Order: sequence, then C-alpha cells, then structure tokens
Amino acid sequence: MLMHLQVRNFAVVRQLTVDFQAGMTAITGETGAGKSIALDALGLCLGDRAETDSIRADAEKAEVIASFHLLAKSPAELWLADNELRDDEEPDHCVLRRLINREGRSKAWINGYPVNVAQLKQLAPLLVNIHGQHEHQLLSKPEHQLDILDAYARHSDVLKEVAIAYQHWYQLRKQQKQALQQQEERQSRAQLVRYQVEELDQFALREGEYLELEQQHKRLSNSSALQEDSQFALNALYEGEHNNAYSLVQAALTRLEEQLSIDAQLQPAVKLLSDASVQIEEAARELRLYSDNVEIDDHLLNQTERRVTQAVQLARKHQLDPQQLPALHQQLSQELAELEAAEAELASSDEQVQAAAQEYREVAAKLSKQRQRAAQELSEQISASMRALNMPHGRFVISVDHQAQAPATRMGTDAVVFQVTTNPGQPLQPLAKVASGGELSRISLAIQVITAAQLTTPTLMFDEVDVGVSGATAATVGKLLRQLGKNNQVICVTHLPQVAALAHQQLRVDKVTDGESTETTMVALDHDHRVIELARLLGGDTITATTKANAAELLATAS
Repeated sequence: MLMHLQVRNFAVVRQLTVDFQAGMTAITGETGAGKSIALDALGLCLGDRAETDSIRADAEKAEVIASFHLLAKSPAELWLADNELRDDEEPDHCVLRRLINREGRSKAWINGYPVNVAQLKQLAPLLVNIHGQHEHQLLSKPEHQLDILDAYARHSDVLKEVAIAYQHWYQLRKQQKQALQQQEERQSRAQLVRYQVEELDQFALREGEYLELEQQHKRLSNSSALQEDSQFALNALYEGEHNNAYSLVQAALTRLEEQLSIDAQLQPAVKLLSDASVQIEEAARELRLYSDNVEIDDHLLNQTERRVTQAVQLARKHQLDPQQLPALHQQLSQELAELEAAEAELASSDEQVQAAAQEYREVAAKLSKQRQRAAQELSEQISASMRALNMPHGRFVISVDHQAQAPATRMGTDAVVFQVTTNPGQPLQPLAKVASGGELSRISLAIQVITAAQLTTPTLMFDEVDVGVSGATAATVGKLLRQLGKNNQVICVTHLPQVAALAHQQLRVDKVTDGESTETTMVALDHDHRVIELARLLGGDTITATTKANAAELLATAS
C-alpha cells in the first residue's frame, strides 16, 4: 500500500510530504484548493505523461517520490524481482521517483535504479488503481463495458488463450492471402523453371564433363596429325632403318666404352650416353603404345562435337559459361522443388486456416460462457447497490450475446451491453439511453466499488466519484468505500461530509496565497479538526455551533 508521498514544485505545490495509512482515507478541501493534486502527482510517478506545464511557475523542475509497502509474493514484489529492481535490503518496500524539467526531459527510478516510463506503466497497475471523477462518461462505450466485465470475471488466462488463437488464425490467413496473390507469378515462374530443368535433365551434363569434352574434341579433331607425328618420332628415335637416334647413341657408346681403359675421364660421358639410350628405348615404347591407341573415329568426333555445341548453346541461353551448367541445373532443380512445395502448402492452407478458425471459435465460446456467468453475478450485485443508492426500483442487467460467426477479434466475439431500468414497468434499455446524469454517477460508483473489490491491487483511489450524490445516498456511498477499505487501502477525494466522516483518516487540502504566489498544502486532521472540516462541508464557510454539533454527531455515528 501507499505509505508516503513527497511532491516538490508540482503545479501549485512547493513542498508537500504526506503519510498515508491503511483503511479508508478521505481528502477534502475547498473547491479549487487542489484536492486532486496528490492523485495527479502520484499518476506522474506511475508513468503518466510528463507535461512541463505541471512544473511550478517559479521552479525549473518538479519531483515526485512515492513509497509503497509490499506484501511478500505479491504481484508487485514478484515483478520487481523478475525485473531485477527489488531492494534486497528492504524487499517489502518499493520507492518510485519521477523528475521532469523545463526542457521537457523526464527521468524515472524504481528503488534507485534508472528505468523508462514503460516500466513504470507495467508496475503501476500492480500498486494502485485510480478511478476518476469522469469514469461514468465511459460507461456508454461498449469497449469499456467489456473491460469492466472482464476485470470482474478475472479470467485473464482465457483472454490470453483467445488472443493467441486469434493471432494464430490471423497470421495463417495473412500468409494464405499473400500466397494467393503471388500464385499466378509463382505458377508462371514454375512453368519456366520446369521447362529449363527438363531441358537440363535431358542434356545431363556432369560436373567437370565440359572440360573433358573439350579435350576429347581437340584430340579427335587432330587424331591423324597426332598419329603421323608420333610415328615419325618413333622412326627417328628407334625404328628408322638409317641413322635413328638409338643406333647412333649405341654406336657412340660402344666406341667410348672401348676407350675407357685408356682415359677414365670419359666415364661421365659414357654414363650420360648409357642413360640416354635407356630413355630413348622407353620413349620409343611409349610412342609405339600411343600410336597404336590413337583413335581416328569420325562418329565419336561427331558425337563429341554435337555435345560441345549443345553445351555452348545452353550456356548462351542462360548467359553463363558452359562449365557452370551443372551448378545451374542443381540451383533450378532446388527452386522448382520449393515452388512446387509452396503450391502444395497453399493447397493445404485451407485446412490449416479452418483448423485455426475452429480453435479460435472454441476458446471464444469458452470465454463467452465465463462472461455470461460473471455477467449474472455482477448484474445482481449492481442491482442491489442501485437500490442501496436510492434507486429502489433499479435493475441492472449485463447482456452477453455470443455471436459465433461474427468477425474475430482479440477479445472474442461477444456483444456486451449494459442495460438498466430505474422505474417500475420500464423495460430494460441500454444504459446511456435511460439513466440521468445523477443516476449514471451512482451506477458508475456502484460498478467501481464492486469491481474494485475484485482487484488484487492493494491501493484504490477515487477522485470525486460521488459527484451528483447527496443525502442518505451519500452515507451509503461512504459505507461502501469504508467496507472496501477493510481489505484494500482506499483513498478518496470527496466534497461530501457523509463520505468524509466514514473515513478512517482525513486529510485537508488548503490553498494559501500572499497575493504574488500560491501554494497548496495537505495536512492530516485530528478529531477536533475533522469536526471543523466536516462542519465546513455541511454549512459552507460560516461555521456555527449548530454545524459543529452536526459534524460531531456525524463523525460519532460514523465511528
């Protein structure tokens, strides 16, 4: 719950420190004194938009610090732990700080750790729930009525299921729509790629085959010259009848070997000639083998020439080198497989979309049933509160119409309508068409008090939600808020003495001016000062003995 609030240079506040207690606290003061400033300052601390206009005129910056006490394992305490923002020395405390300056820059801290405004807004609903004085104006809006019912039902888990199912269905439909839009282009591309793949399949050029074909074509084209030249070389080296190289080397070698005994210096030359003789024999053997195997095959040459020509033509068609055809073949085959898979997936997408739609409709129906149960309970409670709030014939009904085939939304397909009748014999009609301003305020108050009791938020704030209420009804309002204060900390800004008297504590807001500047202060009232403040609320600025006596009686009765 909220323990302390410190405000500096915010609006007309120069310096303000307020301690809050458990139970119900009433904030009162004259009209225009700034009773809502504490709530506005706290709102800033909880992530509201920082406006430079809210900085006091004679100051350069405004600062708000709010201190809260946390229960162990409470949602707020768990959030702080998850986000590594908990004060380990005092884990049951949480301190929020917000600073804004004239340049429009804003800074925020949680337990001394710098944070952004988004983090403040995440933590805010786990600490405080604020009900504004204009809350009743939202009651005529269908989306607000739905929010009220869902907050009362406390079925966030089912709402999450519906949102997830909706998102899944939405994404599948989006993908299907995109696929259908691209289908004509994809089919045209698949037709072209399929033709190209079939052509390449038929040609079936292996990796590295084109280089082999080039070599083979060159060899076959020159086979006669190769055979003729190899035979000439063979004759010149070994098989020629006159003066072939082998016989000349052998003759020279024989003569030199005979002279070795005379001069050993011929040995190197003899050795080289001997090696040369061996090399010539080996070369002759290779040439003989090569000459015997040289192919002169016009048919094979024609085949090779045709395949090379085809490879060149295919490569020219695809604007690449013939050696790259096998890689292109693989690439196009993969693309064709992907295009055909996309077509198959599109064919099955209808089933997927239908399955997702069925899943969504089922969880939406589940959500609707929970809403209908909650609507019945809440209708009965609001009807009872209306009668207690001086509408004896009041009847409130929340209609939940499950429209199973309505367009899907993240919130389901229910049409929720708040209906009311306040006079005997009058049929139920939508809230905005029947209730007067005063009745609407009382109905709004009843809804806020009842739904607030369902919240796990430890601190509830009400900003003049009793507008349009007076007399005995005001006392009932006070009793409702006091009862709510048994389990929650309730802080309410009010102008009604009947409500203020029922508070466990009371704070008075005063506005002081010296003619040049204005300041707002807030002080806690003891019993005697509460009597005086209640007397002012009862009788206006002139406090008489009678109004004081009435105030004392009112306070005594409330206690």
